[in-house]
Amino acid sequence: MALKDILPGKLGFGTAPLGNMFRDIPEPEARATVDAAWNDGIRYFDNAPFYGAGLAEIRMGDALADKPRQDYVISTKVGRLVLDEIEDVSARDLGEKGDVFKYGRPNKIVNDYSADATMRSIEDSLKRLKTDHIEIVWVHDVAQDFFGDEWLSMFESARKGAFKVLDKLRDEGVIKAWGLGVNKVEPIELLLDLEEPRPDGFLLAGRYTLLDHERALQRVMPKVTERGLGIVVGGPYSSGALVGGPNFEYAPASTAILNKVAKIKALADRYGISMKAAGLQFALANPAVAAVIPGASKPGRIIEDSTALKERVPADFWRELRHAGLVHPDAPLPIKD
Repeated sequence: MALKDILPGKLGFGTAPLGNMFRDIPEPEARATVDAAWNDGIRYFDNAPFYGAGLAEIRMGDALADKPRQDYVISTKVGRLVLDEIEDVSARDLGEKGDVFKYGRPNKIVNDYSADATMRSIEDSLKRLKTDHIEIVWVHDVAQDFFGDEWLSMFESARKGAFKVLDKLRDEGVIKAWGLGVNKVEPIELLLDLEEPRPDGFLLAGRYTLLDHERALQRVMPKVTERGLGIVVGGPYSSGALVGGPNFEYAPASTAILNKVAKIKALADRYGISMKAAGLQFALANPAVAAVIPGASKPGRIIEDSTALKERVPADFWRELRHAGLVHPDAPLPIKD
């Protein structure tokens, strides 16, 4: 089934912040954020065991426990198991983004893409999420940013384990769809080149944004569209850089990125539009994109996102953006030329 047929709308909620991403978020604030998303009509929630060592799944499960299960769609991820064992969080080696969840639970996290671990991961997630089924499962982070030179061997482990299990679960109707949940384009390219297995789509974070879209545009989007698959765009604000934050790709933004943001912002200000509107509407203009899932850790952010999606952006803004070389010449824009 195509992702667009499974997802209930173009805007979903990325729950990484609920895992205490970057800061220790109080329980009432986390709960209020999920409630705000629900009250605003959002019915797609993306999660992962990695987010705070299960904390995001637990919080979301609690917040949605009294909602009719048929009314919303969940995606979560496999590839990492959260153990009961406690570890020294500061000693974790979890790739480039190891510090992102230092305020999460101190449970030990192990990388495991085998068939058995995939089944166990899904069972553990069902318990934390307080549900009996998950619609979409993404294989998490089989990429260079977490595994460096070892990423291809991790991908191979997932090909022999997780991919086969998820193909079977989807064919049996246990889940509706599966794919990769990654921050890099290359693993998606690699999977698309294999004859087997048969993914339904991908969650691609940070690689199809106003600030960084060229490689995905050229290497992934055409194949995805051609095969009738779909992309969920994560991190549409590039770790906050697009909307005035200090980080790009989870690290302090470079001068080049900050300059690009300043140029886009000057144009947006001239047309009286928000940077969130520019970011979300740009991503959704690509026919391969089924939904965008900005993360939020405060209720007010949810309202900003849904307002940005409905904001009217003049066609001339997009034309000027293209003319100034701030988007790739081939990137689809939300205008009819």
